[in-house]
Amino acid sequence: MLAFYIGKARGVAKRALVSVALLTLTGAVAQAADSGMFLSRFHHHPTLTSTVPENGDQNPYAIVIAPVSAGLIAKGDVLVDNFNNSGNLQGTGTTIVDYNPKTQNLSLFATIPARLDGCPGGVGLTAAMAMLKTGWVIVGSAPSTDGTTATLGAGCLVVLDPTGKVAAVWSGPQIRDPWGNMAVIDQGATATLFVSNAGFGVGAPTDNAPVINKATVLRLTLTVAKDKPPVITSQTVVADGLGEQPDKSVFLIGPTGLTLGPDGTLYASDATANRIIAISDAATRSGSAGLGRVVTQGGFLQHPLALITTPEGHLIATNALNGQAVEVDPTSGKQLCAQWFDADKAQTPPGSGDLFGIAIAPSGDTVYYVEDDVNTLVAAQ
Repeated sequence: MLAFYIGKARGVAKRALVSVALLTLTGAVAQAADSGMFLSRFHHHPTLTSTVPENGDQNPYAIVIAPVSAGLIAKGDVLVDNFNNSGNLQGTGTTIVDYNPKTQNLSLFATIPARLDGCPGGVGLTAAMAMLKTGWVIVGSAPSTDGTTATLGAGCLVVLDPTGKVAAVWSGPQIRDPWGNMAVIDQGATATLFVSNAGFGVGAPTDNAPVINKATVLRLTLTVAKDKPPVITSQTVVADGLGEQPDKSVFLIGPTGLTLGPDGTLYASDATANRIIAISDAATRSGSAGLGRVVTQGGFLQHPLALITTPEGHLIATNALNGQAVEVDPTSGKQLCAQWFDADKAQTPPGSGDLFGIAIAPSGDTVYYVEDDVNTLVAAQ
């Protein structure tokens, strides 16, 4: 999973890492949500589609809602990528699928070569994905050849044109297994991407592997010329020292969710420390904020993964260790409520390890998320 648990083998038994008492408390608060909270407006969770393409890729991670129509993509389409291949090996998924909410059809947007020049270690698509207003799609890779971090490659960022063809590959010393829910400032001719990197010094998974405090949040400044792939003009680490940890069942734990607040503050979910942090002046700072400022920690959070900002400026985080989404007021740091997005009792606790990508429809009346244990795209409505 991501920032979080960046991977999970489907069907692997999950460990009960939270107490029954805490789980019961969280559930009680979820029921107490009032109408002033963003999550309180959602009462139905219909499954929209399977995310498995014809080649059998599994383990859906990133979700991106298309800001424009371009090539094979219509504005409002939901793009989802896959982290596992048909053999269920983590770090080997190569496909991005496209769900059209109007037609309810799923199509294949892209299949990236498993071995790609300029992408060290190959391709295993992560939760790091974005689509620019100019139609370019950018997706991260944290590759493995055996489904574990024992063969973890450095990975890369892959740039795709609107028809799903590879147009450029970005790699280098600061791009190391990128995946965390990219935050984007897009001005057309220029753009700024924020992505977490969690592959620095990670080796083979072991029992009780130590946390390595080397993960970063990287800011990439891009120029986008007409009919040409975007080009990186600068790279700046805006946060560092975050936790990353190899894991036998979930592949890798590291910082995952990234989202921008209305004032330009960048928020990041820091799973190993079970907290959400804030990075001030993220678009303009010249250096790293280190570990940033802690917004909230513990409580209803159970290894937060994906992260989004609501129209009202609240934060929604999905949990790795249960199937709940947590709403937070970033100004006060108060955790407002938690709602069950996935109460599947096949996991312990229910929904544990199922939630990764999350996105709000432009209308604000639907939240899209994935349940990766059953490879589906689901809507909260």
